[in-house]
Amino acid sequence: MELTNEFRVGLPVDRAWTVLTDLERIAPCMPGAQLQEVEGDEYRGVVKIKVGPITAQYKGAAQFTSLDADAHVAALKAEGRETRGQGNASAVITATLTEDGDGTQVTVVTDLTVTGKVAQFGRGVLADVSSKLLDQFVACLETTVLADEEPEQLEPTPAPGAVRRIEGPDATPVDLLNAAGSPLAKRVGPVLALVAIVWVLKKLLSRRR
Repeated sequence: MELTNEFRVGLPVDRAWTVLTDLERIAPCMPGAQLQEVEGDEYRGVVKIKVGPITAQYKGAAQFTSLDADAHVAALKAEGRETRGQGNASAVITATLTEDGDGTQVTVVTDLTVTGKVAQFGRGVLADVSSKLLDQFVACLETTVLADEEPEQLEPTPAPGAVRRIEGPDATPVDLLNAAGSPLAKRVGPVLALVAIVWVLKKLLSRRR
């Protein structure tokens, strides 16, 4: 499915490009995400989501497939697998930056493929959720990354093939119900209630064994 989102940042386009293509710098602002290690041009980490009583963690990697600094167009491919083998997610994300007065307009087109529990929500719900999560991401950027005149000093680039670990707090799972609000709760509430009952029964039965 294809999702399109837009946002604006109060930086000139060249500076916005430098910031938004620095994955290590902006990763802490990505809801539910935690960057754990970097090897070459591949960034690895986890994304955690929560649906009712169920928490899922996707472990995967992302890397830029193209970076056109002149046109200010970046393409990123990300793939992840639910750690309990209950679903996969992959996305090709294309971001286009255009000058907008004294700021920059960013258009993000995501070609998303998901399987497992999250896929049951369909395009409409995922579009609502992605829009709200992007708002959270931009708000975090404005109060942290974009507020700093200079980027943090990073460790020297490791030798080819070496893996550099990234230390940081564990990611807080994104609550999909809170992210989408009451419309989502009304649409999937009965389904989640059933999932919750099954989940509780499994826990009780597992304790009796």
